[in-house]
Amino acid sequence: MTDNILQRWQISADELTEIIDENPSLRGFLAGYVAEYKVRRVWFSPPKVEESQKPDDHDRGEKCDLIVSYRGHRFRIEVKSLQTNSIRDAGEGKYGRFQCDASDKREVVLPNGKKVSTTCLKVDEFDVVAVNLYAFNGRWEYAFARNRDLPRTSHRAYTKYQRQHLLASLVPVTWPLEPPFRPEPYSLLDEIIQEREQAG
Repeated sequence: MTDNILQRWQISADELTEIIDENPSLRGFLAGYVAEYKVRRVWFSPPKVEESQKPDDHDRGEKCDLIVSYRGHRFRIEVKSLQTNSIRDAGEGKYGRFQCDASDKREVVLPNGKKVSTTCLKVDEFDVVAVNLYAFNGRWEYAFARNRDLPRTSHRAYTKYQRQHLLASLVPVTWPLEPPFRPEPYSLLDEIIQEREQAG
C-alpha cells in the first residue's frame, strides 16, 4: 500500500494542521487545489460527464482548471474560491468576492486581433466558473456561472473596447445565490450546447 503524505513526511495530522494554520499563503494554495479536486469529484466525474481532465498548470494556452466532456461537447471550467477576508453578513445571507484573474500578466488577443497585456481573464477564455463557497458555510458547495455573464473590468487603464472583452478582477457572490450564479452546472452546460447546435 502506498504511504500517505503524513507517513512520507513523518509528521502527524496535528502537525500538518499547525503548519498550515501558521502559513496563510500555504492554506490558500492548498484550499484552491482541494476546491478543484472536490468540484471534479462531485460534479465533473463519470457517469455525470463522459470525461474530465486537469490541464498542466504551466500550459498558458489552456486557461482553465478542468476540461470536461459532456453530451459530446468540450467545456473549459475555471475554479475559483471566495476571499476569506471579503465575507460579510448581508441581511439573512452572506456576501463575498472571488478573485477572477490570472496569476501573471500575459498578452491576450481580443476579437479585433489586437493584443493587450493584462492579468484580467478574457471573455470566452473559459466556459463556466465554479466558485468554491466553503468560506460561507464550511461545506464544499459551489456557485456556477457562465463566463459571458460575469462582470467586465471597469479599470481606466483599458479602452472602452478592451473593457468589453476583459472580466473584472473581483466578482461578488451572495448566499443565497443570485443570478448569474446557480447551484449546479448542468443547466448552464445544456444552454451552451443548445446555442452551439443552433449556431451550426
